[in-house]
Amino acid sequence: MSFIEWGLVAILLMVFAGPFLVPKIEHNLEIFLFIMGCVAMTLSASWSGHIIHEALVEPLPISGVVLGAGFAFKWSRKKLEKGIQRLLTIIPLPLFIFLLVVVLGLIASVITAIIAALILVEFIAILKLNRKAEINITIIACFSIGLGAALTPLGEPLSTIIVSKMRQDFWYMARNFAYLIIPPIFCLGLFAPWFQNRQGAQADIVSWKSEDSVKTVILRGAKVYLFVMALIFLGSGFKPLIEHYLIQLPNGVLFWMNITSAVLDNATLAAAEVNPALSLTQMKSILMALLISGGMLIPGNIPNIIAANKLKIKSRDWAKLGLPLGFAMLMVYFIILEVL
Repeated sequence: MSFIEWGLVAILLMVFAGPFLVPKIEHNLEIFLFIMGCVAMTLSASWSGHIIHEALVEPLPISGVVLGAGFAFKWSRKKLEKGIQRLLTIIPLPLFIFLLVVVLGLIASVITAIIAALILVEFIAILKLNRKAEINITIIACFSIGLGAALTPLGEPLSTIIVSKMRQDFWYMARNFAYLIIPPIFCLGLFAPWFQNRQGAQADIVSWKSEDSVKTVILRGAKVYLFVMALIFLGSGFKPLIEHYLIQLPNGVLFWMNITSAVLDNATLAAAEVNPALSLTQMKSILMALLISGGMLIPGNIPNIIAANKLKIKSRDWAKLGLPLGFAMLMVYFIILEVL
C-alpha cells in the first residue's frame, strides 16, 4: 500500500474510534466528520468542481425535508400528542412499539427513510419512555427503517444506485430482496417491546424533552446538511481505497469488510461494488451487509443521524446496542448467504 492509502486507512480508523475516545468529537460529530472528509479528499486528490457541486446541492433536499417537517411537527405537536395518548388507551404500549417499528420499516420505501425517521423521533419523544428504552427502541427502529427503505428506489439513494447500475425496473429490489428484508423487520418489531419491558419504560422519564424552538429546528436542519456533506466527502475521498482493494476481495471477505458502511455512505460503497456482471447471490450478500452495517453506528445512515440529533443520543450509547445487534444480524445472514 502507498503512503496515501495508509493515510486513508488511518482516517477511517479515526472516524470509527474518534467519537468513542474523545468526548469533544462526540459532541461535535458533524464538524469532525466534515474535517475528516476534507482531509480524505485532499489526501486522495479527489477534489473537483463536480464533487463540490454535489456536496453543496445533494444535502439540500434532505435538510429541507428535516427543516420543513421540524416546523410541521412543532406546530402540530399538541394534537399529535393527544392523538397518540388516545391511541394508547386502546392499544397496549408493547403492541404500539411493535407496530411503530414494523410499519415505519415497511413504508420507508414509499415515504422515504428521512420521513420515516422524522415520524419515529416525534413518536418516541411523545411516548415519554425512560432514557434506556428510548435509545434502544430508536436504534431498533432505525435498523428497521434502513432495511425497509431499500425495497424501492424511492426509499434511499442506495436502491436508486443499484437499480440504475443493474439496469433494472422499479420493482427489482422488492422482487428479489423482499424475502431477505421483510422478515428481520418483523423480528426487530418483536424485539423492541421486549427491550422496553426489560428496562421498565414508564420509570425514569427524561426531563430534557420540551417543544423545539425555532432556533433548534433550524440548527437541526443545518447539522443534517453538514452531516450529509461530510458523508459525500468521506465517500469520494475513500473511493481509491474502495476501488483498489475492497471490491477485489472474495465474496465472504467483502461481506464483512462492508462493515465500513457503519461510518461511510453505503450508496458510495454500492456504486463501487455493484455491476451487472454480479450474480443475484452476490448482490444479496453485498446488499444485506451494507444495509445491516448502516444501522450499527450513527454515521451509517441518515435515519440514525436524524434520530441521534433530535433525541440527543451519543455515539457510545448507540454503539452499546447497535454494534452487538448489527453483528448478530450479520452473522445470521453470513450463514444464510455464504455458508448455506
